[in-house]
Amino acid sequence: MTAVDLQSVPDCPDCYYVDTEMYDVTGYGAVYLFDSAEPAVVDTGIGTNHERVFDALDALDIDDLAYILPTHIHLDHAGGAGFLAERFPDAEVLVHERGRPHLADPTRLIAGTKNAVGTAWRHYVEPKPVPADQLSTLADGDRIDLGDRTLTAHAAPGHAPHQFVFESDRQSVFTGDAAGIYVADRDEIRVTSPPPQFDVQQCLDDVSMIQSLDPTRLCFAHFGPREYDAALLDGYKRTLVEWVEAVRQRRGKLADDEAVIEHFVDHTELTEIWGPEKGHAET
Repeated sequence: MTAVDLQSVPDCPDCYYVDTEMYDVTGYGAVYLFDSAEPAVVDTGIGTNHERVFDALDALDIDDLAYILPTHIHLDHAGGAGFLAERFPDAEVLVHERGRPHLADPTRLIAGTKNAVGTAWRHYVEPKPVPADQLSTLADGDRIDLGDRTLTAHAAPGHAPHQFVFESDRQSVFTGDAAGIYVADRDEIRVTSPPPQFDVQQCLDDVSMIQSLDPTRLCFAHFGPREYDAALLDGYKRTLVEWVEAVRQRRGKLADDEAVIEHFVDHTELTEIWGPEKGHAET
């Protein structure tokens, strides 16, 4: 453990994570670091507090990063990619082909995020563009050679069409948002706020895909790793279905979408977990 609170990932040798305290919520921003023959970073946080990631890499004596691997391009996962690419100009940033242009020119990504998060934008920093010559694309099933281990990219488009999860051959799975947000204090998974492309059936299929990999550990992008438990993911599937049904029923009783949103904000329990601002944002 260093001054940057660098923590080992159990069952995944030479893999660590650091908390960027995204949205000022302890544990919310887990960034994973591979101190492998070809060093890599999985997810990058929102860019705010990117110095913590730099400090963690320094603590591991990593001065030549090979790969930057956002699970998807939403800014809470890819907002720090440009800062890392600037510091490590030889690093390759690997993303879905649909995400590549938005990391090269994040203008639309910034506008969409501002519209989605409202006043919570104050927690963000505008992302730096990733130079085009550092950007490459991934497809389902692609393998990333880290020298002493391999990561396999599995498409997981339910939360976003540009999302992958990464499977380590040491049997850890880096879930992005495909397995929801793990709430360690309650040992449960909560639904993430859906983007416009949210597809509940595809979300269910993505969870089933992760279960089929039968990993030893789930490395959540929010609140860190947890030992794999198929029943936990079964519970998340039920939560997804119940959540969508609750929204559908409430929409049938209220006048418009804004009224539905207000209802769930007023009745959310997430403020007890993450505080009022982030709790309301995740409703």
